[in-house]
Amino acid sequence: MSSSLADHLLDWYQVHARRLPWRENSDPYHVWIAEVMLQQTRVETVLPYYERWMVRFPSLAALAAASQQEVLSAWEGLGYYSRARNLHRTAQIVNDEFEGQFPHDVNSLRRLPGIGRYTAGAIASIAFGEDEPALDGNIRRVLSRVFDVRQPARSNESETQLWQLAASNLPSGRAGEYNQALMDLGSLICTPRQPDCPACPLNKNCLAYSLGVQAERPVKAVKKSVPHHVVSSAIIRRADQVLIAQRPQDGLLGGLWEFPGGKIEPGEDLVMGLKREICEELGVEIEVGAAYGIYKHAYTHFRVTLHAFLCKLNGSQPQNIYHTNLVWTDLPSLSDYPMGKIDRQIANALINTSQSITPDL
Repeated sequence: MSSSLADHLLDWYQVHARRLPWRENSDPYHVWIAEVMLQQTRVETVLPYYERWMVRFPSLAALAAASQQEVLSAWEGLGYYSRARNLHRTAQIVNDEFEGQFPHDVNSLRRLPGIGRYTAGAIASIAFGEDEPALDGNIRRVLSRVFDVRQPARSNESETQLWQLAASNLPSGRAGEYNQALMDLGSLICTPRQPDCPACPLNKNCLAYSLGVQAERPVKAVKKSVPHHVVSSAIIRRADQVLIAQRPQDGLLGGLWEFPGGKIEPGEDLVMGLKREICEELGVEIEVGAAYGIYKHAYTHFRVTLHAFLCKLNGSQPQNIYHTNLVWTDLPSLSDYPMGKIDRQIANALINTSQSITPDL
């Protein structure tokens, strides 16, 4: 991007920049939390989470001192929970090993958990004024159109070209403003569908616009089919309590709590598969009663349909074979345990409805 293009962009940004709470100052803690929350998540979704987070964890030291369960509870609903676990670990590392001060350079930042190339560039440029590029989804789209990048999005060739373009067109000393201006342009004007090209400050030099192919940039990669998993879960009752289990730290939804169960294998029906899963995970047999509900959710690379059943133990007590921890809890206390979306829906249904959890056996 020529200096004139950068000037046009920065002039536009001075007038049209979004007013966002993490832009009120360039504190690296605020920038870091916002950039991690914004990974694969829209600004509108992030805003209330960011505000609540800063009340609960107003500083890096406060975050480092919190328990992982507190952090996961504050994050619940934002998804991609490895981000929350990495925030917690990074806060502890920076607090203990860097005397509470973030390193300024990209290479040191990238050694911290959960900070990749984009996040490191954003922190270095916005918080510390370093001349470093950043490349999020909005910036990718803007650069792909301005420079008519014809390689499929997210391909190795496209990524190499876009990072080179992002770096070679940085205006010296203004990288933080420049990166944020590109983000805002992609969010407000150069949108994925129906970009407002007449209102764009870069339209006179946008190659895709001049060729009339702006709607075809970035070039879409061929979509792969998304697997669909059928899952069943057990709401296991003991007197006025139900059993919940904490997922292993190193897997999907690590550290969160769930109603135990798992995927149905080929040739199994829902009840047969649930009994097998509970035997494998808890070392017990259960009696499966009435269906409690059907819940659906789409993750990044697969979809899930979960069938929940009211169940009771058949004699012996559950063993902690697969999970990190097992807890018997009363229904109101389910709110105290961080959960993924589906398990939270089940928990809320148990808490908020008058439906009995006594299995219909």
